[in-house]
Amino acid sequence: MIHITEVTTKAQLRQFVNFPIDLYRDVPQYIPGTYSDDLADWDREKNPAFSYCEARCWLASRDDGTLVGRIGAILSRKSNDKWGTHRLRFTQVDFIDDREVSSALFQTVEDWARQLGCTEIHGPLGFTDMDREGMLVEGFDRTSCFFTYYNHPYYIDHLTALGYGKDVDWTENLISVPTDQRVIQRWEKIAAYVLKRQRLHIHQVRSRLEYPPLIRKVFELVNVAYAPLYGTVELSDDQIRKYAGKFAPLVKPELTCFVMDENDDLVAFGVAAPSIAAALKKHDGRLFPTGWADVLKAFHRNDTIDLLLIAVRPDLQKKGVNAVIISKVMHGCFKIGVKQAETGPMLETNEKVQTQWQDFPLEQHKRRRCFVKVLTPAPQESVAAATAPAGAAE
Repeated sequence: MIHITEVTTKAQLRQFVNFPIDLYRDVPQYIPGTYSDDLADWDREKNPAFSYCEARCWLASRDDGTLVGRIGAILSRKSNDKWGTHRLRFTQVDFIDDREVSSALFQTVEDWARQLGCTEIHGPLGFTDMDREGMLVEGFDRTSCFFTYYNHPYYIDHLTALGYGKDVDWTENLISVPTDQRVIQRWEKIAAYVLKRQRLHIHQVRSRLEYPPLIRKVFELVNVAYAPLYGTVELSDDQIRKYAGKFAPLVKPELTCFVMDENDDLVAFGVAAPSIAAALKKHDGRLFPTGWADVLKAFHRNDTIDLLLIAVRPDLQKKGVNAVIISKVMHGCFKIGVKQAETGPMLETNEKVQTQWQDFPLEQHKRRRCFVKVLTPAPQESVAAATAPAGAAE
């Protein structure tokens, strides 16, 4: 029998966060997220998204208490209002290769969705677009990033059997950094032309004290530039403060570009950072007591970077401004010896971001998917079970 227990205590939440770390203990491609952030996501005092979200999470176990799976669910009222949907998000799902386990987990989420009046379930998605999203469907042999999920290939078969299908895909590229100075100079000329034509300039950061207010402006621009993209919702002031605090320590001057207009308003940006995947893997995502030292080493000596965020104000899109960002970051990569850059997930339908890398040697090495399922009315006994206190589910 599979028992489904709702997470209600701090001890259970630690089990919830630890489960994938244990499940993928011997899988070198798996990279955990930052442990403290994963805990904070479910803390109503620390996650501002709870101002417009309801969320619950559950653990699956056998009769002997052995944990065999986990799943979370998020009702984002802001997302449903924006997109005119009645959807519940599933999130942070992991399970052993046992159909009884996956069925029990998803049945629990589907029962709650029906209680809430939802007509569809989609995911994996987070509270916002800044969180991890998308189930890996290609690239299982490639090392993950700390801000993306890793999962076994069998997950796809389980979801298909449960009636889930593709809603949208994201792709990820591994880009080789040019080593030919002529290529770098050509991009510098293009960038100079665009800056002059559009009356823009690159903001030169003189001190790390300048980063917090700049990063805040970054997320204000994210709200504007990312608004049309799948599943996005506008970040509140509290959320902007939260993400600014998370991203500011990752900023490295050589790998960051802030483009300003004549009024010194931020109109475009690109933020990249040295990969900290190996350091987080070594310490199970924990920065303390000693993980921070290896993260710092990775930050200062690394030949691989993660391209975290890039955005251009809508009225300046398709006017070459992205070339300014690419040129600046490329020059920084050449300066500090970076050999390759890995993009974050890019919507397959987002032609603007997909085409900006076409002039570089690259490999589309990963693909991840958001699944969706249209819910049918529940049998009466399932509804009754969903309204009962947390307990066992077969």
